[in-house]
Amino acid sequence: MKLSVIIVNYNVKYFLEQCLNSVRKAARHVATEVWVVDNNSVDQSLEMVREKFPEVRLIANKENLGFSAANNQAIEKANGTYILLLNPDTLV
Repeated sequence: MKLSVIIVNYNVKYFLEQCLNSVRKAARHVATEVWVVDNNSVDQSLEMVREKFPEVRLIANKENLGFSAANNQAIEKANGTYILLLNPDTLV
C-alpha cells in the first residue's frame, strides 16, 4: 500500500462526499486506502459513506474524540507507506 488518506469528519456530510469523490478520482493509479473517522456525527454522514463509498474504511466513534485523537485512531490502523491527513472540506 503506497498511500493512506485519513479524513476526520464531524457533521459535514456534504463536504465529505465531495472530498471522497475527489480522492477516489485522484487516486485511481496509486495504491491507496482511505480512512474516514467519524466523531459521532448526526447528519447521516456514516450512512452516506457506507452507501456511496463502500471501499472506504470507516471508524465510527460513539463520542467526539477531537481531531488529533481521531487521526491517531486511523494512523494506528493505516497500511500506507505515506499518510495524508486530509480535511473533509478539501478537494484533491
